[in-house]
Amino acid sequence: MNRLTIPERKNSIELQYDLSEPPQKVWRAVSTPELRESWLPKEALADPEAISVTPGKEVCYRLRDDAPPFLESIVTFQLAPNADGGTSLRIIHELDDARLRKAAKAAANNNGVSVMRAA
Repeated sequence: MNRLTIPERKNSIELQYDLSEPPQKVWRAVSTPELRESWLPKEALADPEAISVTPGKEVCYRLRDDAPPFLESIVTFQLAPNADGGTSLRIIHELDDARLRKAAKAAANNNGVSVMRAA
C-alpha cells in the first residue's frame, strides 16, 4: 500500500488531482481571469489579482466568504507535470483571517486588562 505523506495543516484543506490535460492548459485555466471566472467567480475573491505567482507552477488568491463574518482565506494552486503527460494539480485552501490569528493568541480566560491588588 502506498502512503501519501502530506503535512498536517491547521485550518486548511489539501486536495490533489491528476489531470489528463497538459500543464500549460491547466495553468491558463487557473491564472487567466476570463477562464478562471467560469469556475472561481470574482465575487468570491477578496482581490481580483493573484497575491503571488510563480509562472507555470503556482498561483495564490485571497478569497472572502459572501456571508458574515466574511472570513478570508488563501487558495493556492500548484501544478507539476505528471508521468502520463498530464498535470498533477494540488489545491491548498487555508483559512487565514487576521481576526482568527488575533483570537488564537489570547488566553481563554483573558477578559481584558488585569487588575492586581496588594494584600
